[in-house]
Amino acid sequence: MRADKKKLERAMARACMNTKDLCTKAAMPRPTVNNVITGRNVRSGTFGRIATALGVDVTEILADE
Repeated sequence: MRADKKKLERAMARACMNTKDLCTKAAMPRPTVNNVITGRNVRSGTFGRIATALGVDVTEILADE
């Protein structure tokens, strides 16, 4: 699964979070969160934890394939 960078940045802005805040809320290391932000392919569980931390549905930040 890959995140759409612009959609993810908008979700982070709506949640008033920066990368550090997202790492803390998702309880994930920064390199993993950076992989999601940069649009790298990550596991569905990782993607789900990011979406949950942002308070959005996974489909809201999913990249169009």
